[in-house]
Amino acid sequence: MKKLNLVLFASVLLLTGCTHQLKKDNLSLWNNTAPAKQALVGYIKTVTDKKSPDFIPVENRIAVFDLDGTLILETDPTYFDWALFEHRVLDDSTYKPTKEQLAAAKNSREKGIFPPLNDNREKMVSEAYKGLTVQEFYDFVRSFMQEDQPGFEGMKRGDIFYRPMLEVVEYLVKNKFTVYICSGTDRLTVRPLIEENMPYIPNRQILGSDSTILASGQGKEDGLVYMFEKGDELILGGKNLVKNLQMNKVSLIEQEIGEQPVLAFGNTFSDASMLNYTINNNKYKALGFMLECDDLEREYGNMEKAEKMRAGCEKYGWICVSMRDDWKTIYGDGIKRR
Repeated sequence: MKKLNLVLFASVLLLTGCTHQLKKDNLSLWNNTAPAKQALVGYIKTVTDKKSPDFIPVENRIAVFDLDGTLILETDPTYFDWALFEHRVLDDSTYKPTKEQLAAAKNSREKGIFPPLNDNREKMVSEAYKGLTVQEFYDFVRSFMQEDQPGFEGMKRGDIFYRPMLEVVEYLVKNKFTVYICSGTDRLTVRPLIEENMPYIPNRQILGSDSTILASGQGKEDGLVYMFEKGDELILGGKNLVKNLQMNKVSLIEQEIGEQPVLAFGNTFSDASMLNYTINNNKYKALGFMLECDDLEREYGNMEKAEKMRAGCEKYGWICVSMRDDWKTIYGDGIKRR
């Protein structure tokens, strides 16, 4: 299915010629009066015009996107990766959780009490999948994606993408941008979500938090000593290495991309470093966009957070995206908030 999707999307690119001209289906889910849409369309027309002083060569058209709250649902009731952890601890009969894991999962699911984002939380999450092969973990994520999404009618866990933002990614790809997903969620968790909804984004363009990966026969032997052998499988080692938030996002972009992006999209101050790195001291014209969670009818918005983000946009020079005012829909037809 993935190969078929890739072929179909490649055909679309050939038919469109990857031009910067907007077709009827480009950003059609955005209101034409939205300042963010106007800014992005104007930007693309400028940087893809070879006669423009702001022209950006194809190889330098790098865009980075946060995931949670930027491309997918974040606020009801929690992040996808934490909901996956709850599912592993409370619903998976094959897994025997620790007392700490069990208490944390029960508190969040039953009482809405979530542990603070710190090393101990990341340690609990990584350890929950220790020993699974990489393929088993992918299958576990894909199975979870078929579960009903709490708080909405007609939505599965895998349907939580913001449709207007999917349009933005496709629009950039058509204009020969290389799009990277730079998420605070573990990159192995992100891959099945992206594969299902954006099959034109390859795994090599997905950056995220990382945990250890070992060979199935490695045991406690150090990776500098152990040699991968025939019959080995890749398994999750259960130890968190890095949480890809704030300055860690900038570090990972430098390590894995090696080039300063010209477009960045986020939604919280944990994305601030990524946006500031993109728009400051850049040899090319660059923009940063921040989403506001200000829709209280179609989404579980938070006006206090939205106002703080609007103030942040004014302070740092980011372009604000209003989910309430800029988008004709959030999740598409047939999906309603309860």
